[in-house]
Amino acid sequence: MTGASSRSSRRLVLATLNAAKARELRRLLDRIPYEISELRDLPGATLPEEAAASYRENALGKARAAARQSGAWALADDSGLEVDALGGAPGVLSARFGGPGLDDAGRCARLLEALATVPPERRTARYRCVVAIVDPDGRQWVTEGVVEGTITRAPRGSGGFGYDPVFFYPPLRRTFAELPPEEKARVSHRAIAMGAARRLLGG
Repeated sequence: MTGASSRSSRRLVLATLNAAKARELRRLLDRIPYEISELRDLPGATLPEEAAASYRENALGKARAAARQSGAWALADDSGLEVDALGGAPGVLSARFGGPGLDDAGRCARLLEALATVPPERRTARYRCVVAIVDPDGRQWVTEGVVEGTITRAPRGSGGFGYDPVFFYPPLRRTFAELPPEEKARVSHRAIAMGAARRLLGG
């Protein structure tokens, strides 16, 4: 298969309806040779439910839907937090952990409750991100990024989103929510996966 840099179109749609994620993806795609837009700006646009058993299939499902609806290249990601003491949960269910109606803060609180009796040495975890790119002809590419860390006892920091306030990154001795956006963009799971995606896109 030839690399995605052989594309003839220069439009790239971000297959997310999450404004915070879209902002982070835009930062990570800065200066690539595409006109970037967001699927949420397309009237009537929808994304399939993230019901697959793997990050890969969830990401591909969203990218395929966005490419079909927009007629452009599409990029989607699916990511999650895998906590060893919980057998790898919440994993692909990270966005729905704790049940319906919870926001990011609520899910973090529920996670900390589940780990209340777990000692520091067993609070190991990792963030995993899979990025999918699909072109208007249906060709597809997938990249992945993983970063290791631990879960804190309480939220720390006001940046980022998702589980960032409770994900402690040992090399920088801060949670992801305590890192400035530009610093997180150098080390995060999404940054690793998006770095590989940039190379595929010719950026």
